[in-house]
Parts: sequence; C-alpha cells; structure tokens
Amino acid sequence: MKRNAIQENGFSNKTFYRNLLVWWIASFIIQTAVVYQPAFGLALTLTDSLLSNLLLACCSRLIITNMRFYLPGEEKYWYILVISMVLGAVCLFITKGVLTTLSCGNEAYSNFVRNSSGIRYAFNCLLIGCIAMFGLLWYTQKEQSIASRRQSDAEKLARDAELFRLRQQLQPHFLFNSLNSISALTRNEPEKARHMIQQLSDFLRGTLRKDAQQWVPLLEELDDLQLYLDIEKVRFGHRLQASIRCSDEARQSFVPTLLLQPVVENAIKFGLYDTTETVEIKIEASQDTDHHLILKVSNPFDPETAVAGKGMGFGLSSVTRRLFLLFARNDLVHTTSEEDIFTTTLIIPQLHDKDITDR
Repeated sequence: MKRNAIQENGFSNKTFYRNLLVWWIASFIIQTAVVYQPAFGLALTLTDSLLSNLLLACCSRLIITNMRFYLPGEEKYWYILVISMVLGAVCLFITKGVLTTLSCGNEAYSNFVRNSSGIRYAFNCLLIGCIAMFGLLWYTQKEQSIASRRQSDAEKLARDAELFRLRQQLQPHFLFNSLNSISALTRNEPEKARHMIQQLSDFLRGTLRKDAQQWVPLLEELDDLQLYLDIEKVRFGHRLQASIRCSDEARQSFVPTLLLQPVVENAIKFGLYDTTETVEIKIEASQDTDHHLILKVSNPFDPETAVAGKGMGFGLSSVTRRLFLLFARNDLVHTTSEEDIFTTTLIIPQLHDKDITDR
C-alpha cells in the first residue's frame, strides 16, 4: 500500500533513475560538443566524455545510495559540499591519469588535459553537488510522503475506533431502558413483556449484523427505526405516537448506520418524560437541491417543565461527533424550538457508491 501511494505521488525509483539517465545523456552530449577539436580526433573526444561522465555517475550513485539510508539534517548540509569536493578530486585524478596514458602521441590533447584540470575539477564538484542536492530533495520529499501517508492511516484508524466506540456506547443505554421496561411488564402484563423481548431480540440481532457496516440504505435504517419505535410503544403505550415520512428523492440515499436511533430516543426522552399526554414524534426524510439528505426529528415539549437546550445530551452529541469524524464538518446537526416543538435536523452529504463502501 505504501509503495503504491509513493508511486502515485511520483516518488518511484524508476522515475528517479529515469531522470538521472536523461541528465547523464545530456551531459555526455554537451561535454562531447565542448571538448571536440579536429586535432584531438573523435575517438579521444568520445573516450574523454564517456570516462568523465561514467566516473561522475559512479560517484553520484554512491551518494544517492547512501542517502537512501541516511539523510543529513539541515545542520549537516555542509557534508554534501565536502563530499562533492572530495569525489570531484578523485574523479579528476583518475580521469587525468587515464586520459594522459591514452593520449600518447597526441601532444595537443595532452596539453588540453593538463590545462583543463581546474575547469574539470570545478565541473566535477558542481555536477556531483547538483546530483547530491537533487537526491537530497527527492528522498526528503519521499520520506515526507511516507510520513504523511502513515499519519493519515493512523488518523483513519483512530477515527474508525472512535466511531465504533460511539456506536457501542449507544447499545447499553438503550438496552438498560428496555430491560427495565420488560422487568416492569413481567408481573402485570407478561404477554406484552414476551412481545417486547421478541422485538428487542430482533432489533439487537439487526444491529449486531451492522457492526461492520459504516453506511446503510436509508430505507433499511428506517425499518430498524420502526422496530425501535415498536419497542418504545410497548414501554409507553398509547402515549407514544410516531410517524415516518420519506420523500421519493430520499429513498435512494445512504446514512451512517444507527444514526437516527439516538436522535429519536432523545426526542422521546424530552417529549414524554415530562407529560402524561399523548405525544407524536415526527421523522421526515427529504433531499435538498445539493443532493444532501435532510433528516428531521421533531417532538413537542413543555417549556415550563423541560429545557430545549438539554436536547444536546449524549445522544445528539454522539451523533454530532460521528458526523464530524465522517465529514470533518461541525454544521451538520441543527436544533430549533418553535411553538413548543423541538426539531433536530441532520444534514447527510451523499457520497458516491464507491466511497460509501470504502469508508
């Protein structure tokens, strides 16, 4: 995975050495054109250029190979200058010795080799230094790319772990409430208790199957929500009424799994706990012009006995956190209270199918 990521960012070894090959071919052609004189002959000129560039390539290869395992820090960049000067001198010594031997009988070329020593040394140092700096820049960016990829993977693992923890925290809270209700029904209404146990079993079985899923179709989420509401209706009897409406445009949407259940539980808590009258919880799903899924959960509340601001309890805060981890946005959960109606609005950006399956 890391190797592929590096190649996608352009830091593959093939690309690196391809660039060096182009560099050396250009250097060979330029040096041949500069050195060539009719008095030297083409053979000596080609030998001069080939030998010089071959030695420089070997020295550069030595430096680049070393940088694969050790990159000098900013305070040690002067190492590159020292190494370039030393290797430049070595290349000059070998080149001068070999070319002097090969040029026996060609006095003009022998004089050229002796007189061009200073220029050759400066050229060697400059070229080796440039290659060294190129290698330093290349491998530094490569390490930064690897570090960035590693940090991204670590952040994704941490995000997934937190999302899993948030989903798991919801289960005990709901389970304890349901078990308390079953316990209360067992003595006086055993048939209702038995029915509630069956519904609770079906609901928990469905949530266990979804533990590995991040996204589910909206209609599937609404089916699970209806099962949850049926369980709550056993608890609260005729006092709890619920309606679910889904527009045709929203039917093909996807939502994070078990996203609505804590929101509806929050609505039931602050809608029924402070009253003995019948309360209707409304759930609406629609799609806006930007193809965002809009989910609204509304419940009546008594401003004299309940504080709408308490609606941002654990249920809504966990939903807000989940959406932030998924989309890196803090503006996807809104709460409003108007005419004794408390409404929670969730905005769910829709991803492409591939993105949904990958998340």
